[in-house]
Amino acid sequence: MKTEQAILGGGCFWCLEASYQLVAGVDKVEPGYAGGTSDSPSYWSIHDAAGGHAEVVRISFDPQILSYQDVLDIFWALHDPTTPNKQGNDVGPEYRSLILYTNETQKTIAEASLKEAQKLWDNPIVTEVAPLKKFYVAEPEHFNYYQNHPEQAYCQIIINPKLQKLRAKFASKLIQS
Repeated sequence: MKTEQAILGGGCFWCLEASYQLVAGVDKVEPGYAGGTSDSPSYWSIHDAAGGHAEVVRISFDPQILSYQDVLDIFWALHDPTTPNKQGNDVGPEYRSLILYTNETQKTIAEASLKEAQKLWDNPIVTEVAPLKKFYVAEPEHFNYYQNHPEQAYCQIIINPKLQKLRAKFASKLIQS
């Protein structure tokens, strides 16, 4: 299977990871850091704005099942792309809305998708669309966070409503279990 990758930031990476893990055609979702300048970001260092990295996910997907446009349609529905450096109570540039493209085709699709998504929002979309320079894999404790800690308050209060929204809006795109 030939896969493509999408790198997206839309608040806490635990939310995007848990959501995209339910999508048919997604092979793997990895939490990580990207979009900044420091050479060795970590969960703790990205909260220092000097490095500039955001929490992101790298989504490996089968384009025969799921298109890059589909990935972005889900992205726009899962977070508020109009709030600069903020998603709910997660505040700071590490939680910014971000699409990091890996080639010119992705750039074109992302820019067109942003323009289309703007029709859904009253306030201007502030999502950054930029080339991926480097993706840094997050620490092991961030992988499968929702699956490993479903009882945690953050999972119950923040992630569960996003998963409910995903199931309601994109039922035909989800893994049937």
